[in-house]
Amino acid sequence: MKTNFLAVFICLAIFTRCTLNDDVIEDVVPDDVPVKESFQVAKISINTENSTSVSSKDIYINCSIALESDKNEWNYSGTGKIKGRGNSSWLWYPKKPFRLKLDEKDNLLGLKSARDWVLLADYRDPTHLMNTYVFTVGQGLGIPFPNHSRYVEVTLNNNYIGMYILTEQVEQGENRVAIDETGGILLSLDVDDGPELSPGANNNFWSSVYRMPVCVKSPEIIYSTQLSGIKSDFAQLETAIKGADYAAVAKLFDIPVFIDFLIIQELVYNVELSAPRSMYLHKNKGGKWTMGPLWDFDAGFDFDWGTMYTGHNYFKSYKELILGTSPLNHTGGNGVPFFFTDLFRNKQFVAEYKARWLVVKEKLMTDYWDTTQLYANGFAEAMQRDAKRWPIDKNNAAEIQKMKLWLTSRIGYLNSVIENYPAGTK
Repeated sequence: MKTNFLAVFICLAIFTRCTLNDDVIEDVVPDDVPVKESFQVAKISINTENSTSVSSKDIYINCSIALESDKNEWNYSGTGKIKGRGNSSWLWYPKKPFRLKLDEKDNLLGLKSARDWVLLADYRDPTHLMNTYVFTVGQGLGIPFPNHSRYVEVTLNNNYIGMYILTEQVEQGENRVAIDETGGILLSLDVDDGPELSPGANNNFWSSVYRMPVCVKSPEIIYSTQLSGIKSDFAQLETAIKGADYAAVAKLFDIPVFIDFLIIQELVYNVELSAPRSMYLHKNKGGKWTMGPLWDFDAGFDFDWGTMYTGHNYFKSYKELILGTSPLNHTGGNGVPFFFTDLFRNKQFVAEYKARWLVVKEKLMTDYWDTTQLYANGFAEAMQRDAKRWPIDKNNAAEIQKMKLWLTSRIGYLNSVIENYPAGTK
């Protein structure tokens, strides 16, 4: 997403200070700048076969699906399947997230065509913007295969169940993580899917150098010989990172994307990096390992884990750190795996990280927050209905302002922290 295109779009499509019509606007903006209907809330009606309740993450239920949007071309009617999804969000909270699988591929609400989709409940997040903000930043910085937000009000078996985010399922696919189906690799660094908490799976392992929990998401069907090859391939990357040799790592790893990935994790204080959870990376056949897609950020923004079963409490302090004041020494950090910090021993890496921060920080509020605010403006009325359906002890508009203030304060704080990172030792 480029700043000049974004500025043109906001001027033309939202504040109507110019007079170009919708067709011209859509011709002007690039693919990752959403058209104005993207900020509006669509309606989705899902009816399961025999009105069966959705009570499992493992068993799909046949259903019909109908979408109604302000943009007529985005209206949809079809059949598919639905099941639950998520870990803590499924277990702990009354508003449940879901996964949809269409019987036939379609480009729902202007997003690229696929069968698999996710409905994020965002019950814990009182702003309903945390994932959307990070998705927007990721799109702007060019993190590969970014997710997008489309807000929808969901009616399930004729019962209104609130406002959700419709977004892409993280998976291999032409319009998802576009790596080779058999030769490409999509991994998740995630304790929930890893060998300790999912010992019965045949697609996970402990990484050999940093002992991180790794789950192979693609290839979907994997044989023992393939798994051994992936272990070896990933161990080669880990060994290069542990040696902090920039040239050696650069042959195997997309370092500029890694820097952007770490900046985002620190920006929103995503403690999931420490576990780790929901940290994706991929590698195309013959290509480099690359971080992304970005996923799952409602545990960031200084979430109060003391209230994890009820949620909703964020933004107390903007001075907590994931990487710490000295990432290479883990000083003042959150105990993240050394996989994410050993490159800070390298002088070239640190210099590039600092230089990139100076570029990125200028866009975090002027570009990416402004776009995020457009989503909030668009869902204001729907949010009131959601709040009646799922009442919590927070005011959405007030929490959004807290989020904005927290981010603004944090950017200023991180500016000093990153400027004073040690220069590296090799």
